[in-house]
Parts: sequence; structure tokens; C-alpha cells
Amino acid sequence: MNKEKSMPDHVTEEIDYSGRPFDYRDTDSATSMVCELDSAINQKIRESLNLLNFNVIEPATSKEAFKYMTFHTFNVIVVNENFDIGKDGINHVLQYMESLPMFVRRKIFVVLVSSTFATLDYMHSLNKSVNLIINKDEISEIGLILKKEMEENEYFYHVFNEFLRKYGKV
Repeated sequence: MNKEKSMPDHVTEEIDYSGRPFDYRDTDSATSMVCELDSAINQKIRESLNLLNFNVIEPATSKEAFKYMTFHTFNVIVVNENFDIGKDGINHVLQYMESLPMFVRRKIFVVLVSSTFATLDYMHSLNKSVNLIINKDEISEIGLILKKEMEENEYFYHVFNEFLRKYGKV
């Protein structure tokens, strides 16, 4: 599936494809993208991801986020439910993540920062097509929560991923 086709029309026309977020970094390092406009929350998320040894990129708009996602598959994407909401009231970053083919989406651990849903609300996580929800009131614990949930996710998919590797599907 062509990623460009699944992006909103008003975004794809304006994207500058010249930038690549991590060209100068080790290709084996873990990468993350933080889509959060609140500077205090953004700082806490960035610090926690840095402590977990993630390289962090912070787009200011969904257009910039799409540019980065065009050239790179991130290990972790943290997105606020209200990040760069368009006139249509849709979070286009989350919408794009939902449209990714499963073999790509499975490689990305998506975290939704919410003011309405509870932290670790698995039913709403499933409904929103994210791996984890963190309530913004508990953002100070993001490092611990993220580490635990990512380890559980890795454990959960370990056998499946080994099967895919064994039969050359990855």
C-alpha cells in the first residue's frame, strides 16, 4: 500500500519530501516521534524517552509528522488526542496510523495521551487502535508505564514475530 495515498489530500499536496529525520544517526537505534503541543508534557515525554535510549523527533504539525513518517518507521509514536486537530475535528496522525497495513503498524508502538481516557484503559486502546493510553494527569509516570507496556508487547508478539522471521515474512 502506498503511504501517500492514505494521507489526507490536503496534506499530501504540500509535503516537502526532502527531509529525513534520522539520516545522521545509527540505523539500528530506537526512534520515537512525539506529537504533543503542551511544552510541559512534551518535555516530560522527551526526557522519559531519552532515558529509555530513544532518539526523539518533535513535529509541530501533522503535516510535519507525515513528512517524517513517509521516510521512517518509528519504534514509538506518542500523540496527543488533540494534536493539530483539523477543521474537520479529526486527528489526522491517528487516522493515518489506523490506515497503515498491519505488517507496518505492528512495528510501531503507539501511545495516546488523553485528558478523557484513563491510563492503561485497554478497551479504549483497542477502540482507538493504539497500544497504550496515558492520561495527561499521569504523564509524570510515562517512563515507567511505557517501559513496562513495551516489554509486555514484545513478550506478547515474540512467538508471532519469530514465526514471521523463520518463514521469511519480515
